[in-house]
Amino acid sequence: MADVRPLILIPSYNTGPILLKTVTSALALKTPVWLIFDGSTDGSPELVAHLESCENPLFCIIRQPVNSGKGATVLHGLREAISAGFTHVLTMDADGQHPADRVTEFFKWSAEYPEAAVFGRPVFDKSAPALRVNGRKISNFWANLETLGWGVDDSLFGMRLYPAQDLLAVMESTPFARRFDFDPEVAVRLAWRGVPIINLPTPVRYPSAEEGGVSQFRYCRDNTLLTWMHMRLFFGFVGRLPLLIARGHNPLDHLSPPSR
Repeated sequence: MADVRPLILIPSYNTGPILLKTVTSALALKTPVWLIFDGSTDGSPELVAHLESCENPLFCIIRQPVNSGKGATVLHGLREAISAGFTHVLTMDADGQHPADRVTEFFKWSAEYPEAAVFGRPVFDKSAPALRVNGRKISNFWANLETLGWGVDDSLFGMRLYPAQDLLAVMESTPFARRFDFDPEVAVRLAWRGVPIINLPTPVRYPSAEEGGVSQFRYCRDNTLLTWMHMRLFFGFVGRLPLLIARGHNPLDHLSPPSR
């Protein structure tokens, strides 16, 4: 069996007090956790600084002085993780949307199929804004067209476990995927690369403002970015179409539970 060394990677930008709950939940899993601050200015780094100590070798904080976007932050942490010997990285949001208690299931699938990327398929509750739930269907349509249905059940959900070297290869193949376009663009490019994808149903909730919930999503800015991204990817898809047809389907698609 392949030697799999997974790491939980949490990018954070001005997440506020809810960050402490996210980090402590991840650390309870007794697996390495790296928290990367993307130029945060809200005081959240000080809220978790006490968790990093010689007595807690599983936890590492990386601080980037300037906000550069989610994708750029993940890329920085990814390169550091590979240098440290990690083979897989699991990304999860810092804002309390993603359940840490599901991480072990992602790790289980990765241990059995180390060549695969394990993508969360969000299961929304009543806290999910209808605009966000319905709006993502457009991006999902284009992502599945651009990959000939390789198996990207949700192109925007950020709780995923990636084979580190494959993720690095696709990110270094493009100057894009550095901000909000990170999750959908790397999903498409991993599919183009032939990385098998397993989709894992994953509960997601949107904490209210009273619970400390925050959002960096900006409707006009980020949807404009996604529109430009899918235009680029569509032309890349057209050029790759003969190869995508010839190679067939995702070999692990049968492992993903059917969508309801």
